[in-house]
Amino acid sequence: MAEDLFIPKLGQTVEEVVLINWLIKDGAKVDFGDPVLEVETDKAIFNVEANAKGFIHFGPFEIGETVPVLTVVATIGKADEAFSPKSAGDLEESEEEAALPQKQEEKPQTPGGEERTSQASREKIFASPRAKKLAAKEGVDLAHISPTGGEGIRIIEQDVVDYLQQKPKATPLAAALAKEVGLDISGLVGTGPQGALTRSDIKNEIRSRLSQAANTGAAFETGKNIPYTALNLREKQPLSPIRKRIFERMSQSVHTTARVTLTTEADVTDLVSLRETLVVEKTETWGVKIGYNDLIGIILVQRLKEFPYMNARLSQDGHAYEHLNEVNLGIAVDTERGLLVPVVKKADRLSLASFGKKYRELVEKTLSGKACSDDLTGGTFTLTNLGYYDIDAFTPVINLPEVAILGVGRIQGKVVPYQSGIAVRKIITLSLVFDHRLIDGAPAAKFLQSLKKSLESPSKIID
Repeated sequence: MAEDLFIPKLGQTVEEVVLINWLIKDGAKVDFGDPVLEVETDKAIFNVEANAKGFIHFGPFEIGETVPVLTVVATIGKADEAFSPKSAGDLEESEEEAALPQKQEEKPQTPGGEERTSQASREKIFASPRAKKLAAKEGVDLAHISPTGGEGIRIIEQDVVDYLQQKPKATPLAAALAKEVGLDISGLVGTGPQGALTRSDIKNEIRSRLSQAANTGAAFETGKNIPYTALNLREKQPLSPIRKRIFERMSQSVHTTARVTLTTEADVTDLVSLRETLVVEKTETWGVKIGYNDLIGIILVQRLKEFPYMNARLSQDGHAYEHLNEVNLGIAVDTERGLLVPVVKKADRLSLASFGKKYRELVEKTLSGKACSDDLTGGTFTLTNLGYYDIDAFTPVINLPEVAILGVGRIQGKVVPYQSGIAVRKIITLSLVFDHRLIDGAPAAKFLQSLKKSLESPSKIID
Protein backbone atom coordinates (compact mmCIF):
# COMPACT_ATOMS: atom_id res chain seq x y z
CA MET A 1 0.00 0.00 0.00
CA ALA A 2 1.23 3.49 -0.87
CA GLU A 3 2.60 5.69 1.89
CA ASP A 4 1.31 9.24 2.37
CA LEU A 5 3.93 12.00 2.09
CA PHE A 6 2.73 14.95 4.16
CA ILE A 7 4.08 18.34 5.15
CA PRO A 8 5.70 17.79 8.57
CA LYS A 9 5.43 20.12 11.55
CA LEU A 10 8.31 22.56 11.12
CA GLY A 11 7.97 24.45 14.39
CA GLN A 12 5.44 25.17 17.09
CA THR A 13 4.17 28.31 15.35
CA VAL A 14 4.21 27.05 11.76
CA GLU A 15 0.68 26.31 10.55
CA GLU A 16 1.10 26.47 6.79
CA VAL A 17 3.81 26.44 4.12
CA VAL A 18 4.25 27.50 0.52
CA LEU A 19 5.26 24.81 -1.97
CA ILE A 20 8.42 26.17 -3.58
CA ASN A 21 9.85 23.45 -5.81
CA TRP A 22 9.66 19.71 -6.44
CA LEU A 23 13.23 18.39 -6.41
CA ILE A 24 12.32 15.29 -8.43
CA LYS A 25 9.89 14.48 -11.25
CA ASP A 26 6.44 13.02 -10.79
CA GLY A 27 6.72 9.23 -10.94
CA ALA A 28 10.43 9.19 -10.08
CA LYS A 29 11.90 6.48 -7.90
CA VAL A 30 12.88 7.66 -4.41
CA ASP A 31 14.49 6.15 -1.36
CA PHE A 32 13.82 6.83 2.31
CA GLY A 33 15.35 10.19 3.30
CA ASP A 34 15.70 11.58 -0.23
CA PRO A 35 14.85 15.33 -0.41
CA VAL A 36 11.84 15.59 -2.70
CA LEU A 37 10.20 18.97 -2.05
CA GLU A 38 11.17 22.49 -0.96
CA VAL A 39 8.70 24.43 1.17
CA GLU A 40 8.85 27.92 2.67
CA THR A 41 7.61 28.94 6.11
CA ASP A 42 7.48 32.45 7.53
CA LYS A 43 11.12 32.06 8.57
CA ALA A 44 13.04 29.76 6.25
CA ILE A 45 13.06 27.23 3.41
CA PHE A 46 13.04 23.53 4.32
CA ASN A 47 13.37 20.26 2.43
CA VAL A 48 10.67 17.63 2.80
CA GLU A 49 12.22 14.16 2.65
CA ALA A 50 10.75 10.92 1.35
CA ASN A 51 9.31 8.81 4.17
CA ALA A 52 9.27 5.57 2.17
CA LYS A 53 10.92 3.73 -0.69
CA GLY A 54 9.19 3.50 -4.06
CA PHE A 55 7.77 5.71 -6.81
CA ILE A 56 6.42 9.14 -5.95
CA HIS A 57 3.09 10.42 -7.26
CA PHE A 58 2.29 14.11 -6.81
CA GLY A 59 -1.03 15.35 -5.46
CA PRO A 60 -3.23 18.07 -7.03
CA PHE A 61 -1.15 20.97 -5.75
CA GLU A 62 0.63 23.70 -7.67
CA ILE A 63 4.00 25.28 -6.99
CA GLY A 64 3.38 28.53 -5.13
CA GLU A 65 0.28 27.18 -3.42
CA THR A 66 -0.11 27.58 0.35
CA VAL A 67 -1.08 24.40 2.19
CA PRO A 68 -1.51 23.56 5.90
CA VAL A 69 1.04 21.41 7.69
CA LEU A 70 0.18 17.69 7.76
CA THR A 71 -1.39 18.00 4.28
CA VAL A 72 -0.74 14.93 2.12
CA VAL A 73 1.02 16.30 -0.97
CA ALA A 74 2.13 13.03 -2.56
CA THR A 75 2.08 9.28 -2.14
CA ILE A 76 4.96 6.81 -2.49
CA GLY A 77 4.18 3.35 -3.79
CA LYS A 78 4.37 1.26 -6.93
CA ALA A 79 5.23 2.65 -10.36
CA ASP A 80 1.78 1.91 -11.83
CA GLU A 81 -0.11 3.54 -8.96
CA ALA A 82 -1.61 7.02 -8.96
CA PHE A 83 -1.88 9.58 -6.19
CA SER A 84 -4.07 7.81 -3.66
CA PRO A 85 -3.80 9.11 -0.09
CA LYS A 86 -4.98 6.96 2.79
CA SER A 87 -6.82 9.87 4.42
CA ALA A 88 -8.84 12.56 2.74
CA GLY A 89 -7.17 15.36 4.73
CA ASP A 90 -7.41 18.56 2.76
CA LEU A 91 -8.09 16.80 -0.54
CA GLU A 92 -11.27 17.04 -2.53
CA GLU A 93 -14.08 14.94 -1.18
CA SER A 94 -15.16 11.94 -3.18
CA GLU A 95 -18.50 11.68 -4.98
CA GLU A 96 -19.62 9.09 -2.44
CA GLU A 97 -18.85 11.40 0.48
CA ALA A 98 -20.63 14.30 -1.17
CA ALA A 99 -23.70 12.12 -1.82
CA LEU A 100 -23.98 10.76 1.71
CA PRO A 101 -25.92 12.72 4.32
CA GLN A 102 -23.53 14.47 6.67
CA LYS A 103 -23.73 14.02 10.45
CA GLN A 104 -23.99 17.42 11.97
CA GLU A 105 -24.07 18.12 15.67
CA GLU A 106 -26.24 20.85 17.01
CA LYS A 107 -24.29 24.05 17.37
CA PRO A 108 -25.17 27.26 19.18
CA GLN A 109 -26.91 29.89 17.08
CA THR A 110 -25.44 33.34 16.55
CA PRO A 111 -27.67 36.39 16.99
CA GLY A 112 -28.32 36.31 13.23
CA GLY A 113 -29.50 32.69 13.44
CA GLU A 114 -26.48 31.39 11.62
CA GLU A 115 -24.40 28.41 12.83
CA ARG A 116 -20.76 29.05 13.40
CA THR A 117 -17.78 27.23 14.79
CA SER A 118 -15.60 29.31 17.07
CA GLN A 119 -12.21 30.13 15.65
CA ALA A 120 -10.75 29.43 19.08
CA SER A 121 -12.19 25.90 19.04
CA ARG A 122 -10.39 25.01 15.82
CA GLU A 123 -7.03 26.66 15.57
CA LYS A 124 -6.57 25.57 11.95
CA ILE A 125 -9.23 25.62 9.27
CA PHE A 126 -9.34 22.55 7.02
CA ALA A 127 -11.28 22.73 3.78
CA SER A 128 -11.47 20.79 0.54
CA PRO A 129 -10.15 22.42 -2.66
CA ARG A 130 -13.67 22.80 -4.05
CA ALA A 131 -14.79 24.50 -0.84
CA LYS A 132 -11.80 26.84 -0.94
CA LYS A 133 -12.43 27.67 -4.59
CA LEU A 134 -16.08 28.49 -4.04
CA ALA A 135 -15.32 30.52 -0.89
CA ALA A 136 -12.67 32.53 -2.73
CA LYS A 137 -15.04 33.14 -5.65
CA GLU A 138 -17.80 34.40 -3.37
CA GLY A 139 -15.50 36.32 -1.00
CA VAL A 140 -16.43 34.17 1.99
CA ASP A 141 -14.22 33.89 5.07
CA LEU A 142 -13.92 30.16 5.84
CA ALA A 143 -13.67 30.98 9.56
CA HIS A 144 -17.40 31.77 9.51
CA ILE A 145 -18.44 28.41 8.10
CA SER A 146 -19.41 25.38 10.19
CA PRO A 147 -17.72 22.20 8.89
CA THR A 148 -19.56 18.93 8.42
CA GLY A 149 -17.00 16.81 6.56
CA GLY A 150 -14.31 14.65 8.11
CA GLU A 151 -16.26 14.09 11.34
CA GLY A 152 -17.08 17.76 11.70
CA ILE A 153 -13.59 19.25 11.29
CA ARG A 154 -13.34 19.80 7.50
CA ILE A 155 -15.30 22.25 5.39
CA ILE A 156 -16.74 20.75 2.20
CA GLU A 157 -18.31 22.49 -0.76
CA GLN A 158 -21.86 21.93 0.50
CA ASP A 159 -21.00 23.78 3.70
CA VAL A 160 -20.10 26.85 1.66
CA VAL A 161 -23.29 26.50 -0.39
CA ASP A 162 -25.40 26.29 2.78
CA TYR A 163 -23.64 29.30 4.21
CA LEU A 164 -24.25 31.37 1.09
CA GLN A 165 -27.93 30.52 1.20
CA GLN A 166 -28.12 31.82 4.77
CA LYS A 167 -26.46 35.14 4.00
CA PRO A 168 -28.70 38.20 4.00
CA LYS A 169 -30.00 39.52 0.69
CA ALA A 170 -28.14 42.38 -0.91
CA THR A 171 -28.65 44.53 -3.95
CA PRO A 172 -26.24 43.86 -6.84
CA LEU A 173 -24.37 47.12 -6.16
CA ALA A 174 -24.10 46.34 -2.44
CA ALA A 175 -22.90 42.80 -3.09
CA ALA A 176 -20.29 44.04 -5.59
CA LEU A 177 -18.93 46.63 -3.13
CA ALA A 178 -18.80 44.13 -0.26
CA LYS A 179 -16.94 41.63 -2.43
CA GLU A 180 -14.48 44.29 -3.61
CA VAL A 181 -13.41 45.18 -0.07
CA GLY A 182 -13.67 41.63 1.28
CA LEU A 183 -16.47 42.49 3.71
CA ASP A 184 -18.41 39.55 5.15
CA ILE A 185 -22.05 40.70 5.12
CA SER A 186 -23.37 37.92 7.34
CA GLY A 187 -25.04 39.36 10.40
CA LEU A 188 -25.55 42.79 8.83
CA VAL A 189 -29.04 44.26 8.79
CA GLY A 190 -30.18 45.95 5.60
CA THR A 191 -32.43 49.00 5.19
CA GLY A 192 -33.65 48.17 1.69
CA PRO A 193 -36.85 46.45 0.57
CA GLN A 194 -37.53 43.28 2.62
CA GLY A 195 -34.40 43.95 4.66
CA ALA A 196 -31.99 43.80 1.73
CA LEU A 197 -28.57 45.40 2.16
CA THR A 198 -28.02 48.50 0.04
CA ARG A 199 -24.84 50.14 -1.15
CA SER A 200 -25.35 52.79 1.56
CA ASP A 201 -25.50 50.05 4.21
CA ILE A 202 -22.15 48.67 3.03
CA LYS A 203 -20.56 52.15 2.98
CA ASN A 204 -21.81 52.85 6.50
CA GLU A 205 -20.35 49.55 7.73
CA ILE A 206 -16.99 50.36 6.12
CA ARG A 207 -16.95 53.82 7.74
CA SER A 208 -17.79 52.26 11.09
CA ARG A 209 -14.94 49.75 10.87
CA LEU A 210 -12.46 52.37 9.70
CA SER A 211 -13.42 54.59 12.63
CA GLN A 212 -13.01 51.70 15.05
CA ALA A 213 -9.62 50.80 13.54
CA ALA A 214 -8.45 54.42 13.86
CA ASN A 215 -9.46 54.54 17.53
CA THR A 216 -7.92 51.22 18.51
CA GLY A 217 -4.89 51.12 16.21
CA ALA A 218 -6.14 47.82 14.76
CA ALA A 219 -6.23 46.91 11.09
CA PHE A 220 -9.35 47.45 9.00
CA GLU A 221 -11.08 44.09 9.33
CA THR A 222 -12.50 43.29 5.93
CA GLY A 223 -9.61 41.31 4.46
CA LYS A 224 -8.93 43.66 1.54
CA ASN A 225 -8.30 47.33 0.82
CA ILE A 226 -10.87 50.07 0.49
CA PRO A 227 -11.53 50.78 -3.24
CA TYR A 228 -9.02 53.21 -4.67
CA THR A 229 -8.48 54.93 -7.95
CA ALA A 230 -7.64 52.40 -10.67
CA LEU A 231 -4.10 52.80 -12.01
CA ASN A 232 -2.07 51.09 -14.68
CA LEU A 233 -0.88 48.14 -12.60
CA ARG A 234 2.62 46.97 -13.42
CA GLU A 235 2.73 43.91 -11.19
CA LYS A 236 0.81 42.35 -8.32
CA GLN A 237 2.58 39.95 -5.99
CA PRO A 238 0.98 38.01 -3.14
CA LEU A 239 2.63 38.44 0.24
CA SER A 240 5.07 35.63 0.97
CA PRO A 241 4.89 33.89 4.37
CA ILE A 242 7.96 35.80 5.51
CA ARG A 243 6.56 39.15 4.33
CA LYS A 244 3.25 38.39 6.08
CA ARG A 245 5.17 37.68 9.27
CA ILE A 246 7.17 40.92 8.93
CA PHE A 247 3.91 42.80 8.23
CA GLU A 248 2.29 41.44 11.38
CA ARG A 249 5.28 41.94 13.68
CA MET A 250 6.04 45.47 12.47
CA SER A 251 2.40 46.51 12.89
CA GLN A 252 2.29 45.00 16.36
CA SER A 253 5.49 46.76 17.40
CA VAL A 254 4.47 50.19 16.09
CA HIS A 255 0.97 49.99 17.59
CA THR A 256 1.95 48.68 21.02
CA THR A 257 5.22 50.46 21.91
CA ALA A 258 5.97 54.05 22.85
CA ARG A 259 9.01 54.47 20.62
CA VAL A 260 11.62 57.14 21.35
CA THR A 261 14.80 57.60 19.32
CA LEU A 262 18.10 58.95 20.67
CA THR A 263 20.96 59.70 18.27
CA THR A 264 24.61 60.46 18.83
CA GLU A 265 27.85 60.50 16.85
CA ALA A 266 30.91 58.50 17.81
CA ASP A 267 34.50 59.02 16.66
CA VAL A 268 35.45 55.51 15.51
CA THR A 269 38.83 56.35 14.02
CA ASP A 270 40.55 54.00 16.47
CA LEU A 271 37.93 51.30 15.78
CA VAL A 272 38.66 51.50 12.06
CA SER A 273 42.40 51.21 12.74
CA LEU A 274 41.82 48.26 15.06
CA ARG A 275 39.78 46.45 12.46
CA GLU A 276 42.47 46.97 9.81
CA THR A 277 45.11 45.57 12.21
CA LEU A 278 42.97 42.53 13.07
CA VAL A 279 42.36 41.75 9.41
CA VAL A 280 46.10 41.65 8.76
CA GLU A 281 47.25 39.95 11.97
CA LYS A 282 44.40 37.66 13.01
CA THR A 283 42.50 36.49 9.93
CA GLU A 284 44.63 33.41 9.40
CA THR A 285 44.92 32.59 13.10
CA TRP A 286 41.25 33.10 13.93
CA GLY A 287 39.91 31.73 10.67
CA VAL A 288 37.61 34.74 10.26
CA LYS A 289 37.99 38.19 8.73
CA ILE A 290 36.66 40.53 11.40
CA GLY A 291 34.11 43.10 10.20
CA TYR A 292 32.46 46.14 11.75
CA ASN A 293 29.36 44.22 12.82
CA ASP A 294 31.63 41.90 14.81
CA LEU A 295 33.38 44.78 16.55
CA ILE A 296 30.25 46.82 17.21
CA GLY A 297 28.36 43.70 18.22
CA ILE A 298 30.87 42.51 20.81
CA ILE A 299 31.16 46.03 22.31
CA LEU A 300 27.37 46.30 22.39
CA VAL A 301 27.16 42.98 24.22
CA GLN A 302 29.60 44.22 26.88
CA ARG A 303 27.54 47.36 27.45
CA LEU A 304 24.33 45.33 27.72
CA LYS A 305 25.89 43.35 30.55
CA GLU A 306 26.77 46.62 32.28
CA PHE A 307 23.26 48.04 31.77
CA PRO A 308 20.94 45.04 32.30
CA TYR A 309 17.79 47.15 32.03
CA MET A 310 18.50 47.41 28.28
CA ASN A 311 18.90 43.63 27.95
CA ALA A 312 15.29 43.02 28.89
CA ARG A 313 11.82 42.24 27.62
CA LEU A 314 8.17 42.60 28.48
CA SER A 315 6.79 39.45 30.10
CA GLN A 316 4.39 37.29 28.15
CA ASP A 317 1.43 38.38 30.26
CA GLY A 318 2.38 42.03 29.83
CA HIS A 319 2.62 42.71 33.58
CA ALA A 320 6.37 42.47 34.27
CA TYR A 321 9.68 43.88 33.05
CA GLU A 322 12.15 40.98 32.82
CA HIS A 323 15.91 41.58 33.03
CA LEU A 324 17.77 38.70 31.38
CA ASN A 325 21.02 37.04 32.42
CA GLU A 326 22.20 36.04 28.94
CA VAL A 327 22.76 38.41 26.05
CA ASN A 328 21.36 36.93 22.85
CA LEU A 329 22.20 39.48 20.17
CA GLY A 330 20.06 39.57 17.06
CA ILE A 331 21.62 41.13 13.96
CA ALA A 332 19.29 42.08 11.10
CA VAL A 333 20.08 40.51 7.73
CA ASP A 334 18.60 41.60 4.41
CA THR A 335 17.67 38.53 2.34
CA GLU A 336 15.91 38.03 -0.98
CA ARG A 337 12.86 36.84 0.96
CA GLY A 338 12.75 39.75 3.42
CA LEU A 339 14.34 41.03 6.61
CA LEU A 340 15.38 38.27 9.03
CA VAL A 341 17.17 38.47 12.37
CA PRO A 342 19.50 35.57 13.21
CA VAL A 343 20.44 35.49 16.89
CA VAL A 344 23.91 34.93 18.33
CA LYS A 345 23.00 33.03 21.51
CA LYS A 346 24.96 33.66 24.73
CA ALA A 347 27.02 36.29 22.94
CA ASP A 348 28.31 37.59 26.29
CA ARG A 349 30.29 34.35 26.70
CA LEU A 350 32.03 34.58 23.32
CA SER A 351 35.39 36.03 22.38
CA LEU A 352 35.60 38.36 19.38
CA ALA A 353 36.83 35.52 17.18
CA SER A 354 34.11 33.12 18.31
CA PHE A 355 31.48 35.81 17.88
CA GLY A 356 32.67 36.47 14.33
CA LYS A 357 32.56 32.78 13.40
CA LYS A 358 29.11 32.24 14.89
CA TYR A 359 27.72 35.38 13.25
CA ARG A 360 28.96 34.35 9.79
CA GLU A 361 27.60 30.85 10.19
CA LEU A 362 24.17 32.27 11.00
CA VAL A 363 24.26 34.78 8.13
CA GLU A 364 25.17 32.02 5.67
CA LYS A 365 22.30 29.83 6.87
CA THR A 366 19.89 32.77 6.79
CA LEU A 367 20.80 33.87 3.25
CA SER A 368 20.52 30.30 1.95
CA GLY A 369 17.14 29.79 3.63
CA LYS A 370 18.51 27.03 5.86
CA ALA A 371 18.18 28.83 9.18
CA CYS A 372 15.88 26.97 11.56
CA SER A 373 13.37 28.54 13.92
CA ASP A 374 15.82 28.38 16.84
CA ASP A 375 18.37 30.42 14.82
CA LEU A 376 15.87 33.25 14.37
CA THR A 377 14.25 33.46 17.81
CA GLY A 378 15.21 34.14 21.41
CA GLY A 379 16.93 37.48 20.95
CA THR A 380 17.27 39.93 23.86
CA PHE A 381 18.51 42.94 21.85
CA THR A 382 18.82 43.69 18.13
CA LEU A 383 21.48 45.46 16.07
CA THR A 384 20.70 46.69 12.55
CA ASN A 385 23.35 48.28 10.33
CA LEU A 386 22.47 50.26 7.18
CA GLY A 387 25.91 51.84 6.77
CA TYR A 388 26.55 49.74 3.65
CA TYR A 389 23.74 51.66 1.94
CA ASP A 390 25.19 55.10 2.84
CA ILE A 391 22.54 55.73 5.50
CA ASP A 392 23.57 58.01 8.37
CA ALA A 393 20.70 57.80 10.88
CA PHE A 394 17.32 56.08 10.96
CA THR A 395 14.59 54.86 13.33
CA PRO A 396 14.41 51.06 13.31
CA VAL A 397 11.35 49.22 14.65
CA ILE A 398 11.73 47.45 17.99
CA ASN A 399 11.85 43.67 17.63
CA LEU A 400 9.22 42.55 20.15
CA PRO A 401 9.29 41.42 22.94
CA GLU A 402 12.65 43.22 23.25
CA VAL A 403 12.62 46.75 24.67
CA ALA A 404 15.18 48.42 22.41
CA ILE A 405 17.10 48.24 19.14
CA LEU A 406 20.28 49.94 17.89
CA GLY A 407 20.57 51.37 14.39
CA VAL A 408 24.07 51.93 12.99
CA GLY A 409 24.86 54.28 10.10
CA ARG A 410 27.80 54.58 7.75
CA ILE A 411 31.34 55.47 8.77
CA GLN A 412 32.43 58.67 7.04
CA GLY A 413 35.26 61.15 7.26
CA LYS A 414 34.31 64.45 8.87
CA VAL A 415 36.21 67.57 9.84
CA VAL A 416 35.71 67.83 13.60
CA PRO A 417 37.36 69.50 16.61
CA TYR A 418 40.22 67.31 17.81
CA GLN A 419 42.92 67.87 20.46
CA SER A 420 42.65 71.68 20.52
CA GLY A 421 42.52 71.79 16.73
CA ILE A 422 40.59 70.26 13.86
CA ALA A 423 41.11 67.01 12.02
CA VAL A 424 39.41 64.60 9.64
CA ARG A 425 38.09 61.77 11.78
CA LYS A 426 35.99 58.68 11.12
CA ILE A 427 32.49 59.37 12.48
CA ILE A 428 29.51 57.03 12.87
CA THR A 429 25.91 57.83 13.86
CA LEU A 430 24.13 55.62 16.39
CA SER A 431 20.32 55.55 16.69
CA LEU A 432 18.93 53.95 19.84
CA VAL A 433 15.19 53.25 19.75
CA PHE A 434 13.61 52.20 23.04
CA ASP A 435 10.16 51.60 24.48
CA HIS A 436 9.48 54.56 26.76
CA ARG A 437 6.82 52.57 28.61
CA LEU A 438 9.60 50.50 30.17
CA ILE A 439 12.74 52.65 29.93
CA ASP A 440 13.01 56.35 30.75
CA GLY A 441 15.01 58.76 28.64
CA ALA A 442 17.90 59.34 31.05
CA PRO A 443 18.77 55.63 31.61
CA ALA A 444 18.61 55.04 27.85
CA ALA A 445 20.89 58.06 27.28
CA LYS A 446 23.40 56.75 29.84
CA PHE A 447 23.55 53.43 27.99
CA LEU A 448 24.06 55.12 24.62
CA GLN A 449 26.73 57.41 26.06
CA SER A 450 28.62 54.42 27.46
CA LEU A 451 28.38 52.62 24.11
CA LYS A 452 29.72 55.70 22.34
CA LYS A 453 32.74 55.90 24.66
CA SER A 454 33.49 52.20 24.23
CA LEU A 455 33.40 52.49 20.45
CA GLU A 456 35.79 55.42 20.63
CA SER A 457 38.24 53.43 22.82
CA PRO A 458 37.85 49.84 21.58
CA SER A 459 41.14 48.26 22.73
CA LYS A 460 39.51 46.54 25.72
CA ILE A 461 37.42 44.22 23.56
CA ILE A 462 40.43 42.08 22.66
CA ASP A 463 41.03 39.20 25.10
